[in-house]
Amino acid sequence: MAFHGHLWLGVLSTVALLVIAITGILLNHKRGLGLMPEVEHTPSGAFTESVSLEQLARAALEAVPQAARKDWQPGQPVDVGLIDRMDARPRNGFVKVRLRDAASTEVTVDLHTGRVLHVGERGDVFFEKLHSGEIFGGQPYVLLSDVAAIALVITLITGYWLWLAPKMSRAPSGGGDGA
Repeated sequence: MAFHGHLWLGVLSTVALLVIAITGILLNHKRGLGLMPEVEHTPSGAFTESVSLEQLARAALEAVPQAARKDWQPGQPVDVGLIDRMDARPRNGFVKVRLRDAASTEVTVDLHTGRVLHVGERGDVFFEKLHSGEIFGGQPYVLLSDVAAIALVITLITGYWLWLAPKMSRAPSGGGDGA
């Protein structure tokens, strides 16, 4: 029973575990693989004098092609629904604004001046979503990677048990002959 449970749990979870392992390796090396743009920048002012998040978001939306900002036009209030996240890097003096478009466009904006430093696609977003399971349909599928992780833990425990239990049963029982 334990052997067959271990075997089939391992077989069924292999694909998910391989995807998680391979995408994890790619994500660990995303800078070296060129999946994430490197923006060299020296802060142009004190963090306490940074422009507002609204101004930074506006600068980012104005800098991207029309397709990325959909119906939004400069002069309108910022449509936060177009923005996936804003990753502030105060030590580097910029914020990365990632949009919710198909290309996962990212705009790097100077925190102090609001000047756009870089506009481009993020090549690692596909791997992030595949790694987490989100690519298959959003948050409910993130549980897929959780299930794969639990299956891995169970497979490891049962594997060690299947290897160790026979060794323990064959071990001498410590009551030696006194010699």
